[in-house]
Amino acid sequence: MSVIDEIKSSFKSGSALIKLLYINIAVFLAVKIIGVIFFLLSVSPTFSLVSWLAVPTDLHNLIFKPWTIFTYMFLHQEFLHILFNMLWLYWFGQIFLSYFDDKKLLSVYLIGGLAGAFLYILSFNIFPVFNQSLPISYALGASASVIAIVVATSVYAPTHTIHLMFFGPVQLKYIAIVTIIIDILSIASSNSGGHIAHLGGALFGYFYIVQLRKGKNITKGFDHFMDKVFSIFKPRPKFKVSYKKPMSDVERDIEYNKSKVETQKKIDEILDKIAKSGYDSLSKKEKETLFKNNN
Repeated sequence: MSVIDEIKSSFKSGSALIKLLYINIAVFLAVKIIGVIFFLLSVSPTFSLVSWLAVPTDLHNLIFKPWTIFTYMFLHQEFLHILFNMLWLYWFGQIFLSYFDDKKLLSVYLIGGLAGAFLYILSFNIFPVFNQSLPISYALGASASVIAIVVATSVYAPTHTIHLMFFGPVQLKYIAIVTIIIDILSIASSNSGGHIAHLGGALFGYFYIVQLRKGKNITKGFDHFMDKVFSIFKPRPKFKVSYKKPMSDVERDIEYNKSKVETQKKIDEILDKIAKSGYDSLSKKEKETLFKNNN
């Protein structure tokens, strides 16, 4: 089996976590490879691929690129950016899956990313401090989605302990608290939008678990929508499957009486044959039918 076949097999049979990791890495490599090709050919693309995948804050720009609210959460430009995001996703995704299933992980990742984009866009459009950067600002990266998983896991299992280098055993709730504090304090930095998006993901992760504990799965409708989307890409069976409707009591009685009449007709024909030619004239099948219905 080739490396490509192994990757295809592991993607197909892997969990939602594995699929998310693969998609993020694939997008990163694709963007980088396309950039290298343009560089080698000295070709200036008519548009920036990143600008068509990253989510903008300018509403006039966003209305023509609505897909970016999804694509931005799979897009990375720098190696260290994707490295740390994927490490966090892998570590906390595994812990998340020890408590929940694949569908919930995917929902928290996607809706957490959407919540991050929403808070990011809203903040840049309502706070005066962002007026100058509004027309040119855009966000990319899986950070908001990852933080949603981190916070959701930490709220659900706050005393779950992991071992950190230089720190030793640390409960998840402290990791979540420190992460949120850092993001709040970093809003006044050069990456204001990124930290605001993180907080949007964190808010969704917290709210999701709070509602889940009350018996409300707020992503249920989204889960059904994603099921319909994914069903489009599933291979359809080549054979037609038909389902027979169960018979009612009346239909069963009619079917039984019909079978009984047909059986009696066969027996009458066999008896007539015996009367004319004797028992030895019967075939093996006729003898078996007669014997079966006389017992």
